Amino acid sequence: MDLRHLKYFLAVAEERHFGRAAERLNIVQPALSMQIKALEDELGGPLLIRTSRRVELTEAGRLLQAEAMRTLEQVEHTRLAVERAIRGETGRVRIGFAGNAVFSGRLMQDVRSFHQAYPDAEIICQELAPQLQNEAIQNGTLDVGYMPDYYPDHESALVYESVGEWGRVVVMSGDHRFADKESLTVDLLANEPLIMYSVNDVDSQLDKQLHKLLGNSLNIAYRISSSLSVLAMAGAGLGIALVPAPLAQVAIPGVVYRVLDSKELAANLMMVSRKGESSAAVLAYLNHTRKYI
Repeated sequence: MDLRHLKYFLAVAEERHFGRAAERLNIVQPALSMQIKALEDELGGPLLIRTSRRVELTEAGRLLQAEAMRTLEQVEHTRLAVERAIRGETGRVRIGFAGNAVFSGRLMQDVRSFHQAYPDAEIICQELAPQLQNEAIQNGTLDVGYMPDYYPDHESALVYESVGEWGRVVVMSGDHRFADKESLTVDLLANEPLIMYSVNDVDSQLDKQLHKLLGNSLNIAYRISSSLSVLAMAGAGLGIALVPAPLAQVAIPGVVYRVLDSKELAANLMMVSRKGESSAAVLAYLNHTRKYI
């Protein structure tokens, strides 16, 4: 007994007539009669009572009609579920992000747009340091990452795509001697204690650029893992920090932001994913998001 037999039987059971059922199924009546007879032989008894004008169901036939309807409905449900999964309409997308993805609005824009287009796909977001995002995407515990391009040597198994670039601002306490300036130049940073983001003991691009511009007068006093901690320490007067311009919208008592006049020190945001991604939901997220790159 296969799905074709069930479909044939249901057509006869619903039409109560072999001729109309055959026409509905687009097959010849003798072929339909042969298939129903084979089904009865396999099950070991009659399913239909045939008269000259009408077909009636036996008790076993009524039972088979109910079970066949449930079976075919489940098959259709399964087909639709699998098709939706293949299109990425269901499934899970796990997203990691660093602070600038939130403050720039990019993360919310991408997630909101994807959720509107794929409302049944599950989205999980978590804040992670860039290096941890790299590792998690490679080992399969994360699917997509939003992070600054700290590392000049990209992982060969990952795809890095630029999704934003901004200038930097200098963060300091309101009583810092530079607080009355509208903007600062890089030379003013010489010997100033800087509060920098942690990069797991690997020289970041920003470190290298600052060293190139400031030489031995570069003074990195602290390395901090989160954006709010950087802002808090700068506001406490423990040093000054260079952060992407979108963070300037975060209002914290005692903290001021000043524009840094230096194109060389621009901040960027990368969207990182696996090469050869196989998840349909993740591919749908990436393809949908790339419309806005």
